[in-house]
Amino acid sequence: MKGGAAKTGPLKTGLRIVAGEWRGRKLAAPEGDTTRPTADRTRETLFSMLASRLGTFEGLKVADLFAGSGALGLEALSRGAAHCLFVDQDPAAIRAIRSNIANLHAQAQTDVRASSVMSLGAAKGTLDLVLLDPPYETGAGSVAIDKLNRLGWIGEQTWLCLETGKAESVSIRGFAVEATRDVGKARLHILRRSED
Repeated sequence: MKGGAAKTGPLKTGLRIVAGEWRGRKLAAPEGDTTRPTADRTRETLFSMLASRLGTFEGLKVADLFAGSGALGLEALSRGAAHCLFVDQDPAAIRAIRSNIANLHAQAQTDVRASSVMSLGAAKGTLDLVLLDPPYETGAGSVAIDKLNRLGWIGEQTWLCLETGKAESVSIRGFAVEATRDVGKARLHILRRSED
């Protein structure tokens, strides 16, 4: 899809921040059909599941991987997270993420990387929350979690949220699925490192 709005990407109806400082603010979604933004209802369910476990998002270090519009990471920042790393390899997604960050004046709290999640190197420290929304039916999220764990991004206290298609199950060595919830076509998985 081409047009004059390619620099920032069009706004898709209904894509907004659900809660927190930026509640109700509209978000740009990448142009074209490559990216499937997480719907507001799905995000609301996911963050409700997280809030009941985390208590608060204040001061958290977050990563939004396969970030698309960046809606998941921006939702975390709106709710008090201190910093978010956004990673996506699609140029349209990167344009949308940067546009959304600029519109929210959140540059100081963010790091945007235009690359594959699989190309991330060793971590400087562990994250508190990792949000993954890879393409459905690819297994990319499980592969990414395994690699990030080996590279030091994931610690004992890190919470992971993986969105998959409704028919998909998740099994990753060294991780326990703490909860799952189906919302529309999506299945949300909350994971943590396990003892084994």
